[in-house]
Amino acid sequence: MLWLRCCGGSPFAAIAEDIARGQAMRRRGEAALAGMFVVACALGAGLPATAMAAEGNASDGAEVFKKCRACHDVGPTAKNKVGPLLNGILGRPAGSIEGFNYSEANKAAGAKGLVWSEEVMLKYLENPISYMPGTKMAFAGLKDERDRLDVIAYLKSFPK
Repeated sequence: MLWLRCCGGSPFAAIAEDIARGQAMRRRGEAALAGMFVVACALGAGLPATAMAAEGNASDGAEVFKKCRACHDVGPTAKNKVGPLLNGILGRPAGSIEGFNYSEANKAAGAKGLVWSEEVMLKYLENPISYMPGTKMAFAGLKDERDRLDVIAYLKSFPK
């Protein structure tokens, strides 16, 4: 019914009614159309696309973060290492930890307004070198989206 409220009167209203009644989809391709319909409704309702994104698991993220510990630290006693400490990373401008010697690429990204949001972090962690050419972060990345979501959930548990 949420779909009907956010999209009632739209060209997708008939599809919403079919979905709401639980009717079987009759033609190939309607499943994909239904998925696009949900995204269109969310965007039409002003919800960010990430509101629909899967959430990570912080416990699993702690395990995945072990790959990051050689260079990064989190927690109450966290310090800069080869990489900057990551407490409060989400919402922070790139290249902004006092006392850390960032690459020119990272400082420039911050100067241009790059902020480490969940969306940016999700893309960056997939392949840091590709996302930010010139970064000092010599890490191949986390190819599995679930791992990236889990690490982000873990990092969220360490605010400033």
